[in-house]
Amino acid sequence: MATILTNAKQLTADQKLEEVMVKIDDGIIKEIASQIEITAEDNVENLEGQLVTAGFVDVHVHLREPGAEKKETIATGTKAAARGGFTTVAAMPNLRPAPDCPETLASIRARNEESGVIRVLQYATITKQQLGREIVDMENMQDAFAFTDDGLGIQSAGMMLETMQRAVKLGMPVVAHCEDDSLVPGGVMHEGTASARLGLPGINSVSESVHIARDILLAEAAGCHYHICHVSTKESVRVIRDAKRAGIRVTAEVTPHHLLLTDEDIKTDDGNFKMNPPLRSEADRQALIEGLLDGTIDMIATDHAPHTAEEKNVSMLDASFGIVGSETAFSLLYTHFVETSIFTLNQLIDWLTIKPSKAFGLPFGRFEIGAAADLAVLNLDAEGEVDPSQFESKGTNTPFIGWRYKAEPTMTIFGGEIVYRKEAVK
Repeated sequence: MATILTNAKQLTADQKLEEVMVKIDDGIIKEIASQIEITAEDNVENLEGQLVTAGFVDVHVHLREPGAEKKETIATGTKAAARGGFTTVAAMPNLRPAPDCPETLASIRARNEESGVIRVLQYATITKQQLGREIVDMENMQDAFAFTDDGLGIQSAGMMLETMQRAVKLGMPVVAHCEDDSLVPGGVMHEGTASARLGLPGINSVSESVHIARDILLAEAAGCHYHICHVSTKESVRVIRDAKRAGIRVTAEVTPHHLLLTDEDIKTDDGNFKMNPPLRSEADRQALIEGLLDGTIDMIATDHAPHTAEEKNVSMLDASFGIVGSETAFSLLYTHFVETSIFTLNQLIDWLTIKPSKAFGLPFGRFEIGAAADLAVLNLDAEGEVDPSQFESKGTNTPFIGWRYKAEPTMTIFGGEIVYRKEAVK
């Protein structure tokens, strides 16, 4: 039995909304046309004039299972992603046990498949237990999405070079959280006027950019695809731009919160504003926007990082690093960038779909005949506010509570099946 989406709209290359119907069968988009024949056996979904796009692809989420199920589970994390319009996520390996050997990687991948409502691609660690001491058995972990010790920068240049050289032979990317530990002793927020005002220890910008510069030169030497997580500083953007001009194979992501907030938005000692990398200055934020627009930064990724209320509703000195983002990303970005004509809707959707897929060689993020029926339905006329009581995620740790937005995902289809549908307010 096929599913027919009627009264839908698709976004054209020239920014117009064009009425279409979509036929889905066997998990594949079979037809996109102005008129499609409907039979008595077909399941019909009337989209009432809403936009249909490829499902979003997020290369940076934390699902917490196994090891920290109080924060999130595979089920709750993927439901949260589906509510945000995502149909593919790549899960970071800061788990316990960590996917640092073939057997544990296989076990976690099986759990993702069993419990996830959308597609989960699983990272493997670079080092055993993420301790930075011994590189994992990379050659027998090619089922991983990529290798990363995300949350912890690889401090040894020699170890990172060896990792990249081995990854090249496997045809796999190396993904990095960039932070020189010797430059950030005890910091909890960006080092600047806001940290001085609040009396909190700062994290300086160079701790990130110097690590990126080092790794880019190592990637050039190794010939490796090197991907940089959550870029946050203007110096980092400059270094990445120069690397791309030099032909080095580097890609980069930016988070919604670094595009939307700065350290000056932190008015009190509030643990919900504690994230790593931290919220930076307005000059940094503007550089990130410019980097997206000129192609220096390739994509948007949420770094969805749920924590319990007990871990976040405390001083920044004691709070865990992290912010949830799967369920708020599209709506907040649309409201603050598309509605204000800083980004076009086409650009925003590309940064959430085709750009991450192309960067990592994934066959997803495409709204076309023959592609997987992974779709997001977006109501561009919806209005609301960020309300954690409506979240599917266990985590409610966000500084965006109460923010008004326009536009939201109302249905998410994965493999031809509806995995999220907006219901009445709980």
